[in-house]
Amino acid sequence: MEDKKLELVDFAVTARKYKTLLTIKYATRKPYKAPDPKEIKSYIPGTIIDIKVKPGAKVKEGQILLILEAMKMMNKVLMPFDGKIKNIHVSKGEKIPKNHLMIELE
Repeated sequence: MEDKKLELVDFAVTARKYKTLLTIKYATRKPYKAPDPKEIKSYIPGTIIDIKVKPGAKVKEGQILLILEAMKMMNKVLMPFDGKIKNIHVSKGEKIPKNHLMIELE
């Protein structure tokens, strides 16, 4: 972990100005990145049981893309909108962490 210089930060509450020190955890937090609707990521860690689509396939909204086993439950990952599969980044039997990119859409 690299050393970060702590600095006072100004903020105002009902027209009064205050200064505070930010914690190291807050100062080094990962910045927010808006989710990309063309990327399907895992919402829970688990194992890929089956992949129902191939790259280049045209799929309809609600169609099953793959099955992810997590916590002894089979979770169907569905297509969020009509589109085309660009790339598949997982394989059958692979164990994946949370927020792992599984499928890219065109």
